[in-house]
Amino acid sequence: MTSWISEYKYSWLEKIAINVIKCGNIPNHIAIIMDGNRRFARSNNIEKIDGHTKGFDKLAECLKWSLDIGIKEVTAFAFSIENFKRSDKEIEDLMTLATYKFEEFLQENDKLKENGVRLRVIGDLSLLPPKLQVVVSKAVLETEENDKLFLNIAFAYTFRNELISTVQKIIENNDSHTCEINEELIGSCLQLQSTPDLLLRTSGENRLSDFLMWQLSSSTLYFTNILWPQVNIWNFLAGILHYQLITSNSSDMRPNLKVPLSQNSQHMLATINAAKKKDLILMSQNG
Repeated sequence: MTSWISEYKYSWLEKIAINVIKCGNIPNHIAIIMDGNRRFARSNNIEKIDGHTKGFDKLAECLKWSLDIGIKEVTAFAFSIENFKRSDKEIEDLMTLATYKFEEFLQENDKLKENGVRLRVIGDLSLLPPKLQVVVSKAVLETEENDKLFLNIAFAYTFRNELISTVQKIIENNDSHTCEINEELIGSCLQLQSTPDLLLRTSGENRLSDFLMWQLSSSTLYFTNILWPQVNIWNFLAGILHYQLITSNSSDMRPNLKVPLSQNSQHMLATINAAKKKDLILMSQNG
């Protein structure tokens, strides 16, 4: 079994580099577009699913590095709704792999609790196979009390899908039209409210691919040609160094323009969140 938190062993030089990086401004939240698994498989003459497996293993190393560096939140783009256009075999293999990995996650509950890792899965879970829905919802519920590192997995996700779903939920719960639909309300109803400080995308693609388009509006972007399974700690630290260089002349690059929600909007938000929690519990009980 491959752990979700790698047992990565640092060299003395890597330990020194981490200590140097920690002297600077550490991003609180890193978002990652884990791109290049299939190209890695082709270049190494292995099956596509083996490339995706290597990608999951790399995420485990990334979590270990994040914990040790002091990063509080990691959001990883694992599977886009657009990926359902791939071949039936690749999709079936991916869903089987994801089910297996989330089952492993459940088996590691004690270790995850010890490290304070809380899992959240954003995306349209209704698009996933029933068995995967069950293990994902159970994994999310099992870790909801942990608070040291938030791991957000975007699975069956696109921002366009989330925005449409969010607006529909607001309209459905605003029957009396007492809530003004504004930027603050929409942002508060999204599945991910926190804003990534740094986006890291691998494989040489310089685009966002409909990932967290709302949340990334003021994030630092770092693109690298390295394929995701080939990322090492030096590539990871290079992204953080890029963030430090970009933000070195500003203590806070984001303007604080938040407007408090009205009481009616707060009540509606609480209702929406309660419904999400109820759906998650029901989904976990379907197995």
